[in-house]
Amino acid sequence: MDMQYVLLAVLAGGLVALLYAFVRARWINRLPSGEENLRRISGYISQGAMTFLGREYRALVPFVVVAGGFLAALNWGRLSFQGLSFGLGATCSALAGFVGMRVATAANVRTTKAAQSGLPGALRVAFVGGSVMGMSVVGLGLVGVSAVILVTVSLLGTGVTVLTDIVTPLLTGFALGGSSIALFMRVGGGIYTKAADIGADLVGKLEAGIPEDDPRNPAVIADNVGDNVGDVAGMGADLFESYVGALVGSMILGVAASSSNAVRLKLAGLPLILCALGILASIAGTFFVRSRPGGSPQRALNAGTFGAALLAAAVAYPATLLVVGTDRVEGAPGVAQIYFAFITGLAAGALIGFITEYFTGTGRGPVKAIVRASETGPATTIITGVGVGMLSSMPIVIVLGAALLGSYALAGLYGVGIAALGMLGTLGIQLAVDAYGPIADNAGGIAEMAELPPEVRRITDNLDAVGNTTAAIGKGFAVGSATLAAISLFSAFKEQAGAKITDIADTRVLAGIFLGAGIPFLFSSMALSAIGRAAFAMIQEVRRQFRERPGILADLENPDYNKCIDISTRSALREMILPGLTALVSPLLVGFLGGIEMLIGLLVGVTSSGLILAVFMANSGGAWDNAKKMIESRTTSGKGSEAHRAAVVGDTVGDPFKDTAGPSINILIKTMSVISLVIAPMLRQYWGR
Repeated sequence: MDMQYVLLAVLAGGLVALLYAFVRARWINRLPSGEENLRRISGYISQGAMTFLGREYRALVPFVVVAGGFLAALNWGRLSFQGLSFGLGATCSALAGFVGMRVATAANVRTTKAAQSGLPGALRVAFVGGSVMGMSVVGLGLVGVSAVILVTVSLLGTGVTVLTDIVTPLLTGFALGGSSIALFMRVGGGIYTKAADIGADLVGKLEAGIPEDDPRNPAVIADNVGDNVGDVAGMGADLFESYVGALVGSMILGVAASSSNAVRLKLAGLPLILCALGILASIAGTFFVRSRPGGSPQRALNAGTFGAALLAAAVAYPATLLVVGTDRVEGAPGVAQIYFAFITGLAAGALIGFITEYFTGTGRGPVKAIVRASETGPATTIITGVGVGMLSSMPIVIVLGAALLGSYALAGLYGVGIAALGMLGTLGIQLAVDAYGPIADNAGGIAEMAELPPEVRRITDNLDAVGNTTAAIGKGFAVGSATLAAISLFSAFKEQAGAKITDIADTRVLAGIFLGAGIPFLFSSMALSAIGRAAFAMIQEVRRQFRERPGILADLENPDYNKCIDISTRSALREMILPGLTALVSPLLVGFLGGIEMLIGLLVGVTSSGLILAVFMANSGGAWDNAKKMIESRTTSGKGSEAHRAAVVGDTVGDPFKDTAGPSINILIKTMSVISLVIAPMLRQYWGR
């Protein structure tokens, strides 16, 4: 099979995803956006979101230029194009976030409008809006990777030497560009959204006693903007990075999986084919998402997700057979071994979804336990939620450990890379379901601010409650895929750095493990402290407006929304720098000062502790949020009760856990692995390996 034809077919698969996103975006924009008051509120949210994203991108452009120039200078010669591939990866990551957020801010008001006619139409609009983000991410990722390879092999040929010496460094540069943008977008977006959310909740709900999303709250627009910049643009960039990282890592491991040059090319090309087929399966899965009046939105979304997974599983075997062939080469994995490694990753992703839904879903035992604890005050609410989050981490660790052992037993390190790719194989629809959540949340906020009839709000609340669960599942899936992707990147780093066997008792390795295990806690502390400082400024501003302009609460004058938006924007851009630099600089310092073994220990430590901390934070936050929703839905002892006040406190604590610190750890893990992979050849030369 000619390599260039394969690459053209893969490129076409990525373009199909982008075409799907374009068609769906046009469909969203042609829908009616409702009355003037709906359009006005949506306009505030859209303008605030695009203003923040524009300012964030302008702040990141100098970093991209300097980092790209540094990579080009460091690899002067044929590899100087690594700086260009870094810039391309950063651009694709930023573009995925931009497109997704642009459509999400158009879909929110149209979901509200559709909710006036019933649940099925509103669910469809919110999901289609999310699917634009999902297909944009996988489309841009696959187009970017295949374009880099296609241009290179067109100029230099398709030999294994070109693949190992030229293509691999260019792809790691592309992955690093995506990782860098994702890191700052996730941290910055998370700080923005939680500063606004905490300010709106603590002053609006607890002090002023007004409902959530009440238009009298000065922070309410910033809160709704934050849902988009954090959970749409940030999550899109996050999973773009996972997708590209897993793809690049598995390709590098494929090159190292055999001594036969022909087999090495096949194993390196297979991940591209599987990703292209995963896109087609995801597009097909979107047509399974249907709901009837009175039906369950969660069931409809699950039908699409599992339908796509089954399709991907069905087409993966013939694709593997076609690419790898039936001829066995000693030392190389066979068709069945590779296929079942792919299925292992696919199954692990589904299990993580089930586990996360159990621990965070409305009406489930753990969330009910938090609801009961809320009857006795905020302290027991916090204690129970922390316990739920801690408990939830263990089954996910077991699933990932089993996936790691199983995939390695099947096909070695290449099997681990393929398992990571299996978990991300249907990312297009998985991310669509995840992005549905903030669109539904915004739709509910717009319905509240526009003072629409209670039956409309009940529909949007139903969508929002499911969105909380899908968002939690998305975060669980993100950390699971991040872990497997990081392990495949870590394994690729060992190959590139020439570190075949590592002694766990080596003091340098142990020191690296301890240091790495501490970094997620340091990183999370920086993120949470940043939210605390930003939230304090937001709280002070909301209190000031209520105090100096009493007509706001009397509904006689409008609050100053722009002031709160500006506070969140400035805080996010300022506070995202230090956590981001921590992730970028740590591997460089440890690698060049402590050595390759110490860097290996660092990656082991940051991956293991980061996984557990991220799951704990994401699931405890999701459980607190849905416990609050359950109390709010009660006819007695609901909104305004002491139990509700306690649940609001728990939700306020959980918000920065699940929307900033927890998800950001995913990117921390992968970014450090990608940076290590980029500098592996330099370290090998520096330490004389």
